[in-house]
Amino acid sequence: MFLENTINHSKQSGWMEVICGSMFSGKTEELIRRLRRAEMAGQNVEIFKPKLDTRYSEEDVISHNQNKIRSTPVENPSEILLLASNCDVVGIDEAQFFDESIVDIANQLANGGIRVVVAGLDMDFLGRPFGPMPNLMATAEYVTKVHAICKRTGNLANYSMRISQGNNLVELGETESYEAVSRRVFIDEVLLKKKK
Repeated sequence: MFLENTINHSKQSGWMEVICGSMFSGKTEELIRRLRRAEMAGQNVEIFKPKLDTRYSEEDVISHNQNKIRSTPVENPSEILLLASNCDVVGIDEAQFFDESIVDIANQLANGGIRVVVAGLDMDFLGRPFGPMPNLMATAEYVTKVHAICKRTGNLANYSMRISQGNNLVELGETESYEAVSRRVFIDEVLLKKKK
């Protein structure tokens, strides 16, 4: 479980938290929960998401459970630096859709004294590390990996298996396009089929 940073406030700088996992694992739900707590504490909070993520809303960050929080869609991570002035906390959803510059931006914010909470898929539909997420996890003070439940095995699901056609790395979709599956199912359905 995540513990708030409470050590030596007089010398404390910002920090970065990464919430990662497969689709349907509760990443956005956890992001919203942390940002709401910061708002309740009277902190100035700004939330950003990639402009291309329009699945539920063009502007709000919305979880699969329909919890939502107002956000600012951005095309490029550099926009976040311009829009995050005077913030105590910056939230970033769907970070895997940004380019590698998001790593430098998140670190610049944290180095400037801001708490940065980032959520994103840690692996793509082929089970490979996804975009900037490995570097965000490596530079974060806190990493929380959340899991879905595999409906086929009942085990923890940490893979986002694509069930729709298409080979593009980025293909927006929900349950019609993806299924959260366990390692065993992923090996049987994706890796073994690739070898044939």
